[in-house]
Amino acid sequence: MKKILAIAAIASLISAPLSAGASDFTPKKDIEWVVTSSPGGGSDIYTRFISDAMTKANLANGKTFLVTNKTDGGGEVGRLNVSRTAAGTRADHTLLTFNSGDLMPMVKNTSNRLANFTPLAIMAEDKQLLFIGESAKYKTFDEVIKAVKSGAKVVIAGSKGDDVATYEKLIKELKFTEDQLAFIVNDSTSAAITSILGGHVDLVMSKPAAADQYVVAGKLTPVLALSSTRFTGNLRDAPRLSEVGSYQDVEFPVWRGVVGPKTMSPEAAAFWAKSLKTVAESEAWQKDYIGKFKLIPSFLDQQAAKAFMTKFEQDYLKSIGK
Repeated sequence: MKKILAIAAIASLISAPLSAGASDFTPKKDIEWVVTSSPGGGSDIYTRFISDAMTKANLANGKTFLVTNKTDGGGEVGRLNVSRTAAGTRADHTLLTFNSGDLMPMVKNTSNRLANFTPLAIMAEDKQLLFIGESAKYKTFDEVIKAVKSGAKVVIAGSKGDDVATYEKLIKELKFTEDQLAFIVNDSTSAAITSILGGHVDLVMSKPAAADQYVVAGKLTPVLALSSTRFTGNLRDAPRLSEVGSYQDVEFPVWRGVVGPKTMSPEAAAFWAKSLKTVAESEAWQKDYIGKFKLIPSFLDQQAAKAFMTKFEQDYLKSIGK
């Protein structure tokens, strides 16, 4: 969080504001909003909330948002298609939900880079928890630890990108191997949740938004907060790792952003950046999204988002030796 605020402060010193020309663009056709995750997952909920908020506030000149879920190749096909959008009307009417969990596998597994997109905003930070299902073999994470130490193989289902990074930090802190506490990568959190509801895995990793309806229905129960602080509301009983044993807390905060194609015009970029800022400052966003799904409010405008995403990409590439 401190890193985000620091970069935001630096970006605010840039003299040529990117918001110039915002009044020179108005949507003239329906907007395609690409999400590289399945319906019902955290990214999908995030996207539909923002697009609905823009519609209700008439921030898109009465045009319709066409949310398209493109999950082929772990989302790489959707991201590649957006990055290759030709300049012109289509580029100005194309948005892409873009999170740390999208950027990391993209730069690790492909030649696609942030330079092929136009960062517009970072809207919030998110964190994960581990949940058990109704017919769980283990009722607490302490039981999971004891079972693994006794020789049992325990399996966690989750999504890609940031979930994998969180899992890697978790087993490192626990001093377990990937064979002892295994992780199955799904294309989306909703798919991972489906696997635990079917009794195919022992635990599922999820952010609050994707798990919320299942927690309310009693089908999922949080057993570990992958955070340095406890969550609130119906997630408050999930302990941190340091409360389970002699461990350091494990977390890998996920930033949630929005980008356009590289070919998006400066006027359109400024328009969408301003619209996203309006949503982020709305009472509905703070109460019905940030509050309900227990996220961390950390809005970054167009300049600050670009600076933050760029540094994040550089740091991540360095960390994986690329």
